[in-house]
Amino acid sequence: MTTRDVLWSDITGTYDAILSHPFLTGLTDGTLPREAFRHYVAQDAHYLRGYAKALAACAAKAPDEDTTVLFARHSASAIAAERDLHAALMAELGGVPEDEPVAPTTTAYVSYLMATALGGSFAEALGAVLPCYWIYARVGAHLVGAGSPDPLYAKWIAMYGGEDFQDVVDAVLEVTDRVGAGLSAGELARMRHHFTTTSRYEWMFWDAGWRRERWPV
Repeated sequence: MTTRDVLWSDITGTYDAILSHPFLTGLTDGTLPREAFRHYVAQDAHYLRGYAKALAACAAKAPDEDTTVLFARHSASAIAAERDLHAALMAELGGVPEDEPVAPTTTAYVSYLMATALGGSFAEALGAVLPCYWIYARVGAHLVGAGSPDPLYAKWIAMYGGEDFQDVVDAVLEVTDRVGAGLSAGELARMRHHFTTTSRYEWMFWDAGWRRERWPV
């Protein structure tokens, strides 16, 4: 088994739970409340700012120059996505991301990413950032066939279900297999742990959007 096969085998239950979540089924059938989507988009803008920093840490720890360039480029792209796509979506939904405070799940997810990316090895950092790439690509590919009667939701699905995004993810998966092949059993176990944890955060992030999560006090 390749490293990617091992990692995905750890999260099949989590991924099934993601696909069946009412946030995602509501995207394709058009029943997702716009306020839930607005909350999600605002939180995703907050999240991507932290994610870009975690990718920059991956670039700094990368084992070779090509991988440094790859993650540095992706870090910059995450900022561009936050500025462009999310700004366009929020303009249509009303308001700007700064109108929404950073929610508990967003805070926890970004904090975990940064602690792992800065405090762990490159393999650990890669394991932590990989679900945001890979799960979104798999979700996009799953949803794109169904589409959505809501043009705003259809735009979101098309972005993550397109070939351009899949090409980005494929490049990271190639790094995953190459780096993973040289890991010790202990290093691979740590990578798997972080991958599983942030995959769970992916489910939590969509659930937080569905609930329009706020700080309780």
